Amino acid sequence: MTYDALLVLSFGGPEGPADVVPFLENVTRGRGVPPERLAGVAEHYQHFGGVSPINAQNRALIAAVDADLRAHGIELPIYWGNRNWHPYVEDTVRTMVADGVGRALVFVTSAYSSYSSCRQYQGDLAAACVAVGEAAPEFDKLRHFFDHPGFIEPQVDAVGSAVAGRDPTRRTTTRLVFTAHSIPVGMAEASGPDGNLYGAQLRVASELIATLAAPDLLWDLAFQSRSGPPSVPWLEPDVRDHLRALAMQGVTDVVVVPVGFVSDHLEVQWDLDVEAAAVATELGLGFIRTPTAGTHPRFVAMVRELVQERLDPGRPKRALSPLGPSHDACPGGCCPGLVRR
Repeated sequence: MTYDALLVLSFGGPEGPADVVPFLENVTRGRGVPPERLAGVAEHYQHFGGVSPINAQNRALIAAVDADLRAHGIELPIYWGNRNWHPYVEDTVRTMVADGVGRALVFVTSAYSSYSSCRQYQGDLAAACVAVGEAAPEFDKLRHFFDHPGFIEPQVDAVGSAVAGRDPTRRTTTRLVFTAHSIPVGMAEASGPDGNLYGAQLRVASELIATLAAPDLLWDLAFQSRSGPPSVPWLEPDVRDHLRALAMQGVTDVVVVPVGFVSDHLEVQWDLDVEAAAVATELGLGFIRTPTAGTHPRFVAMVRELVQERLDPGRPKRALSPLGPSHDACPGGCCPGLVRR
């Protein structure tokens, strides 16, 4: 198969104070979120000057991937589109048409299977293609990479360094706490043919990192960034509640690992570095948060490897767990939206 381009498809974020409310309105459109709730979330962005770090992080990733592709003889221009803020994916697709792109690969900045981390991105891209019309390119999404060595190994290094930097006399009371974005339970249960594939993939990634970085330490999976009405059950435990429970169990130190994310964007920086860290301080817990894969050279090389898999179907696909490698093409009907229980 031949391709003309690579599209990096991401969430998007505001790049100035005036962008914050319009951005949040885009994210929550049609969900009936009350204005006071938006105002509360807007304060999180204003805490950082109204700028989400995600766009700058995507620019840095794209520059690194572009250099890596070229270094390996792959001439594939990279385009960037967002679901919720400039550059919007529809505008990017129009640019690709103008540039003569006929078929492109798609790298979604999420490693896992669920409606909000996979299907929704594909739906927005499909809608953009409909809006652009028959001239829109064909798009093939790169596979999920939750257990790819290039995603796991940077986090193994980070956890190993974090644990080594803790007081060795408190190692037996140190706990690894992996976190990911919470989603509605009904959505999670519909993420795979046998149930909660989202949760299963997160547990696999967490266990791989814990086993390779600190096999003597206990670990847990907690969740963050919950939104939506209290009447709808979401994946638990919330990381702040979990820290309180760990303190009651005699845990003295926590190494928090945002395994559900690929970059240190605002939800990582606010929910963990501000809110979870404040709870840890209140409880007297030693607290350290490890960095995400970001632009780590092995993560950048992973993106190139995923591209190479599609350019050469005979190329071996690397994966560290029994669940992987993930499928190239998502089955029809997978990862639907919220399913009522």
